[in-house]
This record gives sequence, structure tokens and C-alpha cells, in this order.
Amino acid sequence: MTKARRARRARTGIWDRYSASDPGLLRLMAGLRTVGSIGLALGVLGLLHFAVAQLVAGALAATVSTVGIRDQRVRDQAITLALCLPTALVTVALGTVLNPHIVVGDIFFVLLIFGAAYLRRFGDRGGAIGLIGFQIYFLSLFVRAGTSDLPSLWLALTIAFAGSALVRFAIFPETPERTLRRLRQAFRARTAQLIATQVDLLEAAPDRLENAVADLRKDTARLHATALMIQERLDEGSTDEATAAQLQRRIADAEIAAERLSELTLNARSAERADTIVLHLPRATLPAPARRTGEEDRTVSTLDRELRALHLLVARLGEDGPSPGSAQVRNRLLGYRDEENLPSAPPAVQEAFRGIGEATRAALGLRLALAGPGDESDDTPEAARSREEFEAEDVALAGEVTAAERTGLDRRTTRAAVQVSAGSVLAIVGGEFLSSQRWYWAVLTCWVVFLNTSSRGEILVRGYRRLIGTVAGVVAGVGLAGVVGKHTFTAFVLVLLLIFGMFFTAALSYALSSFFVTAMLGLLYTLLHTYSLSVLLLRVEETALGAACGIIAALFVLPVSTDEHSDEQLVTALTRLREVATAAVAQLSGAPAADLLDQARELDSALEELRRSTSPLTYPITPLRVRRRTVRYLVALLETCAYHARALAATAELVPYSRSVAADPRLEAVGRRIAYNIDVLIGRIEDGTSSEPIRTGPSIASMLEGSGSAALRSGSVTFRVLRHLQRLDEGIAGLARPIGAGIEAKAARPARVPKTA
Repeated sequence: MTKARRARRARTGIWDRYSASDPGLLRLMAGLRTVGSIGLALGVLGLLHFAVAQLVAGALAATVSTVGIRDQRVRDQAITLALCLPTALVTVALGTVLNPHIVVGDIFFVLLIFGAAYLRRFGDRGGAIGLIGFQIYFLSLFVRAGTSDLPSLWLALTIAFAGSALVRFAIFPETPERTLRRLRQAFRARTAQLIATQVDLLEAAPDRLENAVADLRKDTARLHATALMIQERLDEGSTDEATAAQLQRRIADAEIAAERLSELTLNARSAERADTIVLHLPRATLPAPARRTGEEDRTVSTLDRELRALHLLVARLGEDGPSPGSAQVRNRLLGYRDEENLPSAPPAVQEAFRGIGEATRAALGLRLALAGPGDESDDTPEAARSREEFEAEDVALAGEVTAAERTGLDRRTTRAAVQVSAGSVLAIVGGEFLSSQRWYWAVLTCWVVFLNTSSRGEILVRGYRRLIGTVAGVVAGVGLAGVVGKHTFTAFVLVLLLIFGMFFTAALSYALSSFFVTAMLGLLYTLLHTYSLSVLLLRVEETALGAACGIIAALFVLPVSTDEHSDEQLVTALTRLREVATAAVAQLSGAPAADLLDQARELDSALEELRRSTSPLTYPITPLRVRRRTVRYLVALLETCAYHARALAATAELVPYSRSVAADPRLEAVGRRIAYNIDVLIGRIEDGTSSEPIRTGPSIASMLEGSGSAALRSGSVTFRVLRHLQRLDEGIAGLARPIGAGIEAKAARPARVPKTA
């Protein structure tokens, strides 16, 4: 390998680590666009010799006009930005006129807050118009603008919006296609990271096993999060429906294969088979390590070497083209899909080798989706067969190419608008008592704690995080203000850095983002010559008051309890699980083809909503420890069930056009039991008095063997999906205890799941 090639590969490795930590570079681009917009606005306003107050107004307007636009397509972004400019000019004018009239101004501010929150029901454009209207009115309060300042403010806002447009569409342009391309590379990088963690797991000493499994859970969750981000952008970022369907399938295959390989790697080093929930539940009991003979140790060493080869293969998917050496490694690893190529080893180790073969096939599919067919001259028969399978899938996918909406106060946006308006009234009254000049900080805090929250617990947690970040930001603001003094240029540079930090960390930590905001405000007060320690302390008091007002409004105005919201999301997740599982089993048993991948995507989205709704119940400082453990166990069980349902869906997608996997009508009875049990769980959640038990009894294998049909064959679809069906059935039964449903015990025969299933 040449020195230049090694250097290029080292740079690629560093970039992969970063792109994996920031999928799609979304945080980096958000920070760069915001800082670029502010810097451009400040540069133009500075050349025109605007006063410091107008510079601050221009900087804040550039910020909100950049981050408030969330449309994905460039044309939609341009339309929204064009609509937001007159909104900003009107609201800043109203602010300068109404600010001196306390009662009228406060009433209008509350109405504006209600309208801004309510407009979110109309999608990204409505949310942007509402947000910008609220923030620009707040800006007029912050810079204490009067009617005499209105012409210069209008010009500053226009320049800020123009600078935001220039940065967004010319300097740092962003299109759905470019974002999707970067997300695909981030998915590849995170897949490589997960395989590297699997290598660490296989090599980990017994005292390091728990840490290795914890890393495995973290990397699996990060890979799944990236897959969800890709799914959300497929429609806008793909050239046509066929391309979107192909990429959706390849991403799903790669994720399932990588996650399954994690389970198989853990089994390969263990004395007994690990339950899948171990990969989803922190501090779950881990299986004891196996005792190997000398020959078995050599086979495990070979497994370790092949895992490393797979990691290298996936890591090089981002290069321009596969090298001859990569093709040879790929062909060798693909060979493990065939029984005759498996080494003589315990069944668990053989399964791990087979898992490497399936993961290699998924990597090949990912390369075909990302870079096209490439050179086929080095293909072995196994590689050629895999390509033919992908081509058959693509042909089938190319040919293919809700619940009732709530109204009135039951609609989430309407309810939130009423709540935040009520909380803002309290914040205005309380804020006036604290300070007749800075009361608006309490209103702003009340507003932001309601953004993207749906229950009392979420609002409480967000208010707590904002307060923590604000207190830390005050300390930093005091120090920075003392260092900067009267150096205006230095202060603006630091403001830009803090704003970049605010948007770069917004998706990672709300407390950290609040810290950067408050530290930045200390510098802005310095620029406006209104800085003092008492002002920053007042900022803490107003923040605490605003958070308290938001919590009071959430508790007493159209309240939505955390339990009620999480139960609603749990029912949604179970419903989506039922749809995916029953449709997959139906297709596996011979029913017509259905769009299983879209249903699996809806299941993943519902699970993501459930995780967020239950986050207050699992927050580290919650005093309800037993409840926290129960919720974590329930969510982990659902994640385990979702994994097996996705695996079933991926296999079911193969059945209509596969030459080697045929449908099995016996599976129809399995689908009926799974559907019935999920319905019982949903009924128990919706009606707490329901006593109908779920059905257990014979294992899936026993049910099928007792049907009088032929025995399981290695080429049958039943053989391939039996373990997933069994684990899904057990997981649904396991949900009965935390949900409170009864269990109808029947005489059960032991499960006889094929070791190679």
C-alpha cells in the first residue's frame, strides 16, 4: 500500500468517526448556517455604521430566520422565508407601538403566543411563521425598541433575512438529496462501528463483558437512529419511488443483519444462548462464558479474524471502488451462507459464521444501492447468487411502486396553545413583580419548555434542564463579560462561537444548549451596556419563574399526565407491532405481498415516540425506582419484539420472488395467536378492568409439529423464521406482567427450535 493511500485511508477513518457522531452532518450544518448568517448580517450592518442595538437585533433576526425554517425542499424553504419576512416586519412594528402600553401589549403578546403555538398544526411552514412572529416580537422587547427606531429595525431585519437566504441557498446550500447521501454514509460508518464493537465483545475478558455489551447497546441504538433518519428523508431525497424503495430495503437488511450478528457473537462466546432482550435492557443478566477446547478456541479465533475482515469490508464501502483484495474477502465471507463452508464447531459458533455471511450479503446490497453494480469479474458463485437475489428484489419493488385525526381541544397543538397561553399569563404577571424591564425572560422560558413536549413529565424535565443550563451559563457569562470588557469585536466573535455551540449541541443536550444561550446573553448585555451581575441573576430568577409557570399550566390547564400520554403511545406501538407481525406472518404463510417495510418504519416511529414519552419516568432523578425499572423493562421488551418483527418482515419480503424460500401455510395459526395476544394487551391498557388473559401453551415449534404436516426442512421459510417467531411470541407474553394482563396457562410441550434456525 502506497503512503498516499495510507494517508487517505487515515483521513477517511477520522472523517468516518465524525460523520458517525453527527449523521448527515445535520448539527454541523445547522451551526455553520446560523453562524454564517449572523456573521454576514453583522458585517453588512457594521459597514453601514448601525448602532449596537441594531447589530444585536440583526444578529437575533438572522438566528431565528435560519433555524426557524425547517422545510426539506429548497423551493419550500424559499417560500417560507419569503412569507416570514413580512411577518417579522409586522410583528416588530407592533412591538415598538405596543410596548409602552402595558396592558394592551401584554394581551397582544399572549394572543401572539397562542397563535404561534396553534400554527404548528399546519406543518413546518406554519410552525416557522409562528416561531418567527413570536421571536421577533420578543426581539423588540429585548432591544427596547421605540417607534423612532422602527425604520432602522426594518432595514436591519431585511438585511438579516437576506443574509440568511444567501447563506442557506448559496454559501452552505442544503438539499434533501445531499442530506440523504451523507446520512447513507453515516449509516455505513455506524455499521462499521457496531461490527468493531462486536469484535471487542468477542475478545472481552469476563470482567469487561458488561462494558462491552453496554457499548453494543449504544452502537446498536445509534445505528437504529440513523436508519430512522434515513427513512424520514427517503421520499424527498430520492429521485423516484423505486430508488427510495430499494434503499429502504437495503438499509433494513443491513440493520437487521448487523443487530442479529451482535446476538450471535454474544452467543458464540457464551455457555448458553443469550436472550435477545439482553441487547436492549441495561444491566440485564449476561450469560456465563463458555469453556472451550483447544480446537474450539482456534475456531473462535478464526471467527474473530473474520469479524475483523467484515469490519474492514464495511469500512471500505465508502471508497471509490472495491479493491481486488476486498472482492476476495467478500467472496470468502459470503461463502459462510452455505452449510458446507461452515467450520466444525459448536452450533452457536457456526451460527455466528453464518451471521457473518448474511451481514456480508447485506453489505453487498448496501454497496449496490450506494454505488451501483461495479465490477463482477471476481464474483464467486455465491456472490453471483446474491446479486441475482438483489436484482429479483429490485424488480419486485419497482413494480409495487390512519387513525382519525383529533379535533378541538383534543388536538395536541390546540391543547398546547391553550396551555402555553395560560402559562404565559402567569409568567407575565410574575415577571412584572420581579422586574418591569426583564419580565419577558419568564415568558420565553414558559414558551420553550412547551416546545415539542406532550405531557406534564416532559415539561417538568425540560424546565429542570433549562434551569440547570441557565445557572451554569450565568457563571460563564460573568467570566466572559469580565474578560471581554469593552472590546466589541471580541464580544461578537465570542457570541458567534457560543451560538455555534448552542446549535451544535441542541440535539445532544438541552441543558448544554441552555448554557450556551445564557453565556451568549451575558455578552449581548455587555454590548448593549446593560450588563451587571444582578441582571444575570435576574435571568436565573425569571427562568425559574417561567419554568414554574409552564409546569403549573401543564398541571391544571387541560392536563395530560405522563401516564396517560405514555399509555397512548404504548397502544400505538402495540398496534403497529400487531400490523407488522400479522402482515409478515400472513405473507410467510402464502398471502399476497404487502408493503411490510413501510409498516416496519411506522413501528419504529411509534417506538421512538414511546421512548420519548416514557423518558420522564426513567429520568435518573425520579424517586420511583421500581416504576423506572418496570418502564425500562417494558420498553426493552417492546424493542426486542420490534427487532424480531422487522426480521420477520425482511424474510417475508423475499417469499414472493425467492427461488429458495417457499411460503408455509402452517404459520397462519401462529399469526392468529400473536394477533389475539396483542389485542388482549391493548384492551388491558385501554380498559384497566379487563381481565381477559393472553394465550400461552405449546411453543411455536410444537404447534407446527402437531399440525400433521411435514417436518421442518432447512430450505423452508419456517425453518428460517422459527426463532424470530418464538422470541416474538415469548416477548408478547412477557409484556403481560408489566401491563397487568392475565396469562392463561396451558399444558406446554418444550420448545424444539432448530439449533441452526
